[in-house]
Amino acid sequence: MFGIQGRLTLLFVVIVTLVLGISGTYAQYSLGHELEVSSQRLRQGVLTRLQTSLPSALWDLDKAKVDNIVAAEMMPPELVSIRVYDTSVGLFSGKLRNDNGTISAIENDAAVGGTPVVADLAYRDSGAAGAALKPVIVGRVVVNFSRAQIDATLAAEVRRKVTEVLLLDLILVAALALSLRIVFDPLKRLRDGLFDLATRGSDEVEELPDSRHDELGEVIRGFNAIQRKIKSNIQRIREAEDEARKAAQTTAKALDDLRRTQESLLQAERLASLGGLVAGVAHEINTPVGIALTSASVLMEATEKVQTAVEGGNIKKSDITRYLETASESTRLIMNNAYRAAHLIHSFKQIAVDQVSEARRRFELRDYINEVVSSLQPKLKKTRITVNIACPPDIMMDSYPGALAQVITNLTLNCVEHAFEADDEGRITIGVAQQGDWIEMQVTDNGKGIPPDMLDKVFDPFVTTRRGQGGTGLGLNIVFNLIAKQFGGSITVSSVLGQGASFVLRMPCVTPAEDVTLHADARLHA
Repeated sequence: MFGIQGRLTLLFVVIVTLVLGISGTYAQYSLGHELEVSSQRLRQGVLTRLQTSLPSALWDLDKAKVDNIVAAEMMPPELVSIRVYDTSVGLFSGKLRNDNGTISAIENDAAVGGTPVVADLAYRDSGAAGAALKPVIVGRVVVNFSRAQIDATLAAEVRRKVTEVLLLDLILVAALALSLRIVFDPLKRLRDGLFDLATRGSDEVEELPDSRHDELGEVIRGFNAIQRKIKSNIQRIREAEDEARKAAQTTAKALDDLRRTQESLLQAERLASLGGLVAGVAHEINTPVGIALTSASVLMEATEKVQTAVEGGNIKKSDITRYLETASESTRLIMNNAYRAAHLIHSFKQIAVDQVSEARRRFELRDYINEVVSSLQPKLKKTRITVNIACPPDIMMDSYPGALAQVITNLTLNCVEHAFEADDEGRITIGVAQQGDWIEMQVTDNGKGIPPDMLDKVFDPFVTTRRGQGGTGLGLNIVFNLIAKQFGGSITVSSVLGQGASFVLRMPCVTPAEDVTLHADARLHA
């Protein structure tokens, strides 16, 4: 592909050739026209002279004179032949130009080349009295003219013009090659410098010499200034990259420390929840166990009295009747409170084991929700809040019951602590609906609601409205992470201030495999 220098040279050559071609064409046309006019004048002059001089010689049948006249007119090279015919004799005289330029007489009326022109020869006799008589045709003359001279002249002119154009083009190419080098050599060095600057390190590229004092010198000095600026910018960028790399390492370490701290806080929150569960259940078990112990003591004391009376042989029917009444009542109290304690221990054991082990198993959802709510009774009975469960039976889940217990516990206690004041009556409803392979759980309350400015931040860590009053701001963040990461589901919240709040959870009945939940975790962090 031509460069700019080649294209400029080609453009100038084309322009010069075109201008010289147009000029040569016009000159050729003018020359041809002039030659045609000159040839026409020559024809007219020859014919006029022949028509003037030949009639009298032909009238007198003076062949020598006719030959001399014809030979004299054959001097111009354009004439091929002149033939003079007499009206009675026929060919009277004729001259022919041979190929070598010599002139010879025409012996017969053979074909002759060139373009023939025929003219009549009229003799005018003045008569005896000097009066003009009517002209008499005494013969005719045939003159053959040749265009070879004109064509040769035009061809020679064409060759001269072509040679002139070629010489001018060569001179122009040489002149342009020499003159354009003055411009394009510095431009080539500038191009090479730009290419090196783009493909190599800026430190490896030397500045171009700027000794010129013309426009190109200004361009080169501008390039050198840009190069120095680029080197400076690259140095600053490298320093900034080093600083950014150090800052990134520091940030990554801080983020890792923060993640470990958050995980520790989350674990502490879960353990604290479990500790609260242990304390509450221990308190709840204390009452039925105490009643059962008291009843057993009464029964033992009554049994010892009856045994003493039997051994003394003074047992009475009334003693036996009273003993039976005491034993019956004590047994009833012992059985009822032992069953109550066993139920509490069973619920606590299942919930505690699930929260600690993180094991996956199949379980019936409604019964499990009831067990979780039962484990919360030690806290709920200190309030005026009731928990209603609306869950269809026989909804089976293959999932992590411990994590689900953590979710239900955190949502319920969040309502207890934030939706109501200490002495307010309230209602918390846990509703469940199955939708194909998914369940939708809705935890609603009729409390005071969530402020609009907090609604978008309730799942963020360390966001709480009870800071300084025991609130950590991790409860709902734990719920969000468990639902999104461990269950592969979603959770949303809606609230109208003064009309309560509603948390909607969507989870699959069969929790996805670990790689799926990890993928959901990646989407969550993204």
